[in-house]
Amino acid sequence: MAGKLNGKVAVVTGASKGIGAAIARHLAAEGASVVVNYASSKAGADKVVAVITSKGGKGVAVGGDVSKAAEAKGIIDAAIKNYGRLDILVNNSGVYEFAPIEAVTEESFHRQFNINVLGLLLTTQAAVKHFGEGASIINIGSGVSRITPPNSAVYTGTKGAVDAITGVLAKELGPKKIRVNTINPGMVETEGTVTGGFIGSDFEKELVKQTPLGRTGRVGDIATIAVFLASDDSGWLTGEQFLATGGLR
Repeated sequence: MAGKLNGKVAVVTGASKGIGAAIARHLAAEGASVVVNYASSKAGADKVVAVITSKGGKGVAVGGDVSKAAEAKGIIDAAIKNYGRLDILVNNSGVYEFAPIEAVTEESFHRQFNINVLGLLLTTQAAVKHFGEGASIINIGSGVSRITPPNSAVYTGTKGAVDAITGVLAKELGPKKIRVNTINPGMVETEGTVTGGFIGSDFEKELVKQTPLGRTGRVGDIATIAVFLASDDSGWLTGEQFLATGGLR
């Protein structure tokens, strides 16, 4: 199977469904061996691996909570144990809650920052030890950091932090020839946005009206950008934020 990522090994966090699952499938289709990480849904991750292997790709499901240092390290160690190396890290694990400022709680703040920001840092910290030249870190941010919608102070705060960290790590890891970029999706139709009531809502209709390309995103729209950033095609790009929103800004 000839692909852009033949011989490469990737870890995708939070890959049991949605955008993470699509990225894992697309990386594998291009020849990468993929660690499909999940926090709670082993069944979801197993399903993603089954799809990958049915198409002749390589994948393994690995549980772990990115916000705990030992578990973040365990996810990365699984790549080394199974495939002997690591070239690509997709920091996709994330949670979101929307609430007006009056309803923000310590618990909600820490949950979102622990997974969305600390988790990204801990997983990256574990991965950097194993990366060689040409490795690629792909952070999944969000269009909210640019659009700053009401009732999202904490969530948008986490994604603003991801943008900033991407810039810092691009400079810090550049001398090692490790690239760091962020994809910031707009509204994407996933299991999460469907069950969260976003798809089909007035909020979605408003966003589509403001989107030059006139529709909600699909997981494949994001996954193909991730393949590009994982591959040598994007070898001269680092520290970039890709606003993957169909033009909504």
